[in-house]
Amino acid sequence: MATTTERPIGTPAPAQPRLPPGPRLPRVVQTLGFILGGPRYLEFCRRRYGNAVTMSTLFDRGFVMVFDPALVKQLFQGSGEQLHAGEANALLGPIVGERSVLLLDGRQHLRHRRLLLPPFHGPRMQVYEEVIRRAADAEIDRWPVGSPFPLLPSMQSLTLHVILQAVFGYEPGPTEAELAQQLRGFIDPLSQPRNLIRMARMLARRGTQNESFQRRRQAVDEILLAEIERRRQLPEQDLTKRDDVFSALLLAEDEAGQRLTDGGVRDELMTLLLAGHETTATGLAWAIDLLMHHDQIRERARQLDPAYLDAVAKESLRLRPVIPGVGRVVRGEPFPLGQWLIPPGYEINPSIRMIHARSDLYPEPRAFRPERFLADDAPDTYTWLPFGGGTRRCLGASFALMEMRVILARVLERTDLEPASAELDRPELRVITLAPRNGVQAILPRPPRP
Repeated sequence: MATTTERPIGTPAPAQPRLPPGPRLPRVVQTLGFILGGPRYLEFCRRRYGNAVTMSTLFDRGFVMVFDPALVKQLFQGSGEQLHAGEANALLGPIVGERSVLLLDGRQHLRHRRLLLPPFHGPRMQVYEEVIRRAADAEIDRWPVGSPFPLLPSMQSLTLHVILQAVFGYEPGPTEAELAQQLRGFIDPLSQPRNLIRMARMLARRGTQNESFQRRRQAVDEILLAEIERRRQLPEQDLTKRDDVFSALLLAEDEAGQRLTDGGVRDELMTLLLAGHETTATGLAWAIDLLMHHDQIRERARQLDPAYLDAVAKESLRLRPVIPGVGRVVRGEPFPLGQWLIPPGYEINPSIRMIHARSDLYPEPRAFRPERFLADDAPDTYTWLPFGGGTRRCLGASFALMEMRVILARVLERTDLEPASAELDRPELRVITLAPRNGVQAILPRPPRP
């Protein structure tokens, strides 16, 4: 005879998941909406369904897109044990490695975050500033005079050399040049728009990574693992004297006195490379594009006031966010989000570019106004989201803003760059970044000043 289990009298029934409304279009149609419609499609959904919208694409069967800072705050303050950002970043696994802080969740994520955080604060930042200045001058000196050239590849080269010197600890020379060549060969093919679907397939079938990708990754790994082994053989006092993040990672210990494995160091180095190179280069290209098309702002920026340059960088990241959104996958119990209750397995995605474009948060949101970030009511961590938020906020946010500020200062101080086009470049999704479609074409009318 079958039996039933009854709840004790007075015990409330478990709350049932309640998803926000959303389009009931086929997944392929919604995917095309994202790819072809971009922000227009997202704004249509927000106006039609509200500040939280349930969606589905070929890449994700079910997720909730969020457009409201109050909901973002609720999400960012949620438990990392329940909300898995690492799982949401799984697309990056083939590039950065499974032991990357970007892909870890819960206690493992907090452990790696604590090990990575110290090198990006304190006296080291002053050392990094000088490294950035020297690298910026070297790159500016390579710019052609009198003919159009794309700024994005130049900024990619510049930020790569900054990472190799400040994070990896390489001095300019043949070894640094070889690693730079191998790294660009690894990353460049993955940053093309057509490779978004390829990356999704690679994620779905880990064992089918194409041979070309494997060769490029192996070439980078051989260099990094050999350097890890070489530095492991050095006396610890030699490593403690170095200012680079690489050496600091080899010495970092958690509460139990445990250090990262060689594979863990490799994955975190690749994470810092991707997060601190490609994204910062794109942000710089956008910032310079905006400055070239706004004469009054450029002239004020030429005064080289650090606070104003910082505001220029922040406003450019608002107007042209490099990362369109961030995500958290719900695990365990359903997660309360406003009036909704999101079931496990669903991903919640704050839309960075749509929140940055809200007119109730940013009057005249399409205008380039660095003054927004100098006012008493400057945007907060739930309305300005280029580095994510909560316990998953980008570890290198302070480093990235400092790097942008120093490089912008050198460009303004030494050059009179002019735009090669009367119009601002247009954003194009390249796997994980919103990059300028034409690379921001610029003209250097005369040689750089000393």
